[in-house]
Amino acid sequence: MNPPLIWTNADLHCHSCVSDGTLQPEALAERAKANGVELWALTDHDEVGGQQRAREAARAIGLPYLAGVEISVTFAGLTVHIVGLGVDAEDATLVKGLAATRDGRIARAQEMADGLAKVGIQDAFEGALNYAGNPELIARTHFARYLVETGICASTHEVFRKYLVEGKPGFVEHRWASLSNAVQWIRQAGGIAVIAHPGRYKFTVNEEYALFTEFKAHGGLGVEVVTGSHTTADYVKYADMAIEFDLLASRGSDFHSPEESRTDLGTLPALAARLKPVWEALMERVQQAG
Repeated sequence: MNPPLIWTNADLHCHSCVSDGTLQPEALAERAKANGVELWALTDHDEVGGQQRAREAARAIGLPYLAGVEISVTFAGLTVHIVGLGVDAEDATLVKGLAATRDGRIARAQEMADGLAKVGIQDAFEGALNYAGNPELIARTHFARYLVETGICASTHEVFRKYLVEGKPGFVEHRWASLSNAVQWIRQAGGIAVIAHPGRYKFTVNEEYALFTEFKAHGGLGVEVVTGSHTTADYVKYADMAIEFDLLASRGSDFHSPEESRTDLGTLPALAARLKPVWEALMERVQQAG
């Protein structure tokens, strides 16, 4: 079957239990299909280990699929995420780069646990590990789930606000990949690099402009305009920036969990008609059912 020329409900950003989501890749595929998603991508953090499962599950239910990943990057002292869409998940350069990016997560997690212990929260490292399907990918989200489980906070959003952001006892900065390396790995793997949820980053106007300028200079081609953490005003702002920088527009819920995520798969508004959807440049990489 040939892909349609236009999808209106593409969801190209979500996470499985292979990184910091709670659902198996197969369950995510089913949920996406049930919610009317017409083109789907699994984009686990710094890991492509769930791609074969996601691709096979999507094929089994007739859901067009793009292989994806979300790479952690340090830019101007902050963590930025770059999504790769349409990648070859077996590309040696990409796989090696992601492995290098994952290095240091366990040491960072132990430092986070030490910080939490100083304010009376014990055994946080062991508790977080219970939620991490892959110890190499232990993350703040796993700590947040443990603190909810133990009754310290009522929700993961509360945990982040009180304990896991800069200036709080469980925050530990980590040096991730460079922007240039992340974009190059994605391009080497045949994919398109996309700035994920730009509205989340606490950049100054000049820093944000530098991010977009350098991203474009390195060969980045897309930006998430419509995503779960963006406001209506963000939709307009980043649509304008997509046009200013001649970037393709992407759309994705950033779904992690039925209990935690504010935006479900497939429930976002459509991209504005004035934008160029990123998937129109990826037709040849869409993996069809049957």
